[in-house]
Amino acid sequence: MTLRPFDVVVVPFPYSDRLSERRRPALVVSSVEMPEILGRVWLAMITSAPASQIGDVALGEIGPAGLPVASTLRCSKIATLDADRILRQIGRLSEADEKAARDALRLCAAF
Repeated sequence: MTLRPFDVVVVPFPYSDRLSERRRPALVVSSVEMPEILGRVWLAMITSAPASQIGDVALGEIGPAGLPVASTLRCSKIATLDADRILRQIGRLSEADEKAARDALRLCAAF
């Protein structure tokens, strides 16, 4: 599967405070080359919780993203996962949500 930035996928996303994981949607934020060359992908968490933290983006168009309920992109929660652990791609952010995601990712990153 070729993964592109701003694709929405389903993965076993790791908890940051526990040694466990939960199946959830996530946003691909790495380049196309990273999973193809290194076999790893950077992912940002997507949650059904309302926006409440720095870098949170309430997604405006859940249909194109393949999300069943109103969702929040949580740019402050990034994980690196082996690409072969991605269960499936379910959609892609709309142009407006992609722009909001880019702005939020810049807000959280130091580059």
